[in-house]
Order: sequence, then C-alpha cells, then structure tokens
Amino acid sequence: MKIALVHDHLVQDGGAEQVLKVLQQIYPEAPIFTLVFDKRSNHFFKDKDVRTSFLQELPGGVKKYQWYLSLMPAAIEHHDLMDFDLVISSASSFAKGVITSPRAKHICYCHTPTRYLWNDTHNYLEELKVHFLIKKFLPLTLRKLRTWDRLAADRVDHFIANSHTVRERIKKYYQRDSEVVYPPVEVDNFYISDRAKKFFLAGSRLVPYKRIDLAVKAFSRLGMPLKVFGIGPEMSRLRKMAKPNVQFFGRISDEVKRQLFADCIAYINPQEEDFGITAVEAMASGRPVIAYNGGGATETVIAGRTGEFFEEQIWEDLADKIIRFRADNYNPQAIREHALNFSTARFIRQITDYVSNLNCSG
Repeated sequence: MKIALVHDHLVQDGGAEQVLKVLQQIYPEAPIFTLVFDKRSNHFFKDKDVRTSFLQELPGGVKKYQWYLSLMPAAIEHHDLMDFDLVISSASSFAKGVITSPRAKHICYCHTPTRYLWNDTHNYLEELKVHFLIKKFLPLTLRKLRTWDRLAADRVDHFIANSHTVRERIKKYYQRDSEVVYPPVEVDNFYISDRAKKFFLAGSRLVPYKRIDLAVKAFSRLGMPLKVFGIGPEMSRLRKMAKPNVQFFGRISDEVKRQLFADCIAYINPQEEDFGITAVEAMASGRPVIAYNGGGATETVIAGRTGEFFEEQIWEDLADKIIRFRADNYNPQAIREHALNFSTARFIRQITDYVSNLNCSG
C-alpha cells in the first residue's frame, strides 16, 4: 500500500509539526507533500522526501508565503497524489484539500478547522497589521476561501480530531463526524526536579491568539517573577508592556525548555488552545498548570489535581488566581502520571489501530 503524508506548510516547529514527525516515523517511506518548506525551521525534515508546491519558487515564497494566500487552494490541489492508496493529511488549513485517486482513502488529522476562516475570523481581521486597503478587501478573499474550505472538507473520507474541542468545531463548520486521537507528547523527555521553584513560566509562538499578553500584564502588576519563552510578531509589544520581573528567553533549545518546565512554580496557559501540548509538557515535568477554562486545556488539566482554571480571559482574573495559588497543594508525581496518558506511544498505537480497522473494513 502506497502512503502519502500531506501538511499545510513546514515553516515553523510547533505542535502540528510534532504530529507530522510521528506520522513520518510510523510511515517512514511516505513522501510529505506541503505548500512550502523552510529547512532552517524544521531540521527533522531536511533529509526527508518533502515535495513542495509551486509557491516555493515564487518571490519570497518561504519567508513571505502569506502573500500568496489566495493561491494556496490551487497550490495544494496541484500536488499529484493519484498513485497513492492512503493519504493522511495533517491539517489546520489547506492540506485537507488535496485531490486523491477515487480508490484512495483520505484520512485528515484535523488540528482545527481553519481558524481565520471560522471561529477566529473577526479577531484575525482586527489584529492583522497590513495596509488599510489590503485590510478592506481581505474579507472578500476570506469569503472565497471559506467556500473552498467547506468544499475541501467533503473530499476527506475520515476525520480524526485532535481534541473534543476540535471535534465539535468539525461538526459545526463541516457537518462531519470525527474520532478523537490526542496529539503525541514526548512526555518521556521531561522530568521532575527537586530544585527550588522561584518563578512562573509561560511560552508559545508569540502571536495574538496565544494571549501571552494576559500573563505579562498580570505578572507586571503583581511584581512576581515570570519567564517567557518563544518568538513571534508579538515580541516587541510584549516587551514594551513588561516590567523588569518579566524575563523573555526567545527561541530556546529543547534542553533549556525541559529545565524551565522542571524548575517553574507553575505553567501559565492563558490561551484557548485546540489541544495545548505545552500544558501537557509542564505536567510531564510534575508542574501544575494555571489555565484559561476553555478549549483543549479543559481536556488535559484536572482542576485541583494537576492545575487550576481562571474563568474570564482578562488579566485581572488571571492575577487573582495567581495570588490564591498554592503549589504545595499539588503532588508532582501524580501530575506526571496523568501526563503520561498523552504519550507518543499511545498516539502511535491509536493511529495504527485506526488505519488497520479501516483496511479491515474495506
């Protein structure tokens, strides 16, 4: 059976790319089809069989691929997948829109229905920093893309959702059922530390919807130590609002990240995630999570056992929760044991069983 993997774009190294890494480990002979590929951001894939679209060759293709948003449907459809019996797409936008052979089965592992077309479209337009004329006409482009996205979902034979939160979105926006398989988390790479805990931790790609600004505002006003890792377009704005007790680390190595997780008092998760791998990584380090009560965190964090929730997505509510938080109430070993439920081994087993059952049923 010839298998192909499809991914939206390989220009960063985030949770979706972690899923693709494990899918490639399960199916090492499968080529990877994607819109654009930046080898500097994805060292794991630099020696793999990665096949890019015509966007890769356009001016600014890798660094400025967002310029070609309106061309992305045509670019993903241009991939020739007619020789493959099974196609597995890892999609949060365009990958699900590939055209496959009539005999092929197409499984879409959906990280979320495209955020800027559906549940986050208004925030996307409000926060986008582009020329006002582009911003004025962009809704027309998004309307066309929304129609294409809905039709592209019909090309998928079977949906897998990365959380129950995403499963509900798939049902609402695509009118399709899906099975939930949580993403793989490399929990075995993290450890419990006995060192003194002197700071709180937050981190992600620094983009608006991650709401790291809530953590920066809350800790700046409380005067308590916060360390933030990650890079992104929000970095400059966050630095300007931060007081000296908030420290930014930028891009960090895996080793430094493991140490930060192990040594923090608690991990701050102020965003509404589709799943939220970093929260599970913190719990794999035995550290409790203070999370906004929405999205994937509600499926991974157990209130009173592995962390706590704040209810309103405002810095004041987060600050109130931080003031009342007592890390001594939590058992690091119990927190880590819960995190082990989201292991890479569990993901591999569930995916292979899913594919096997589809083959058995014809």
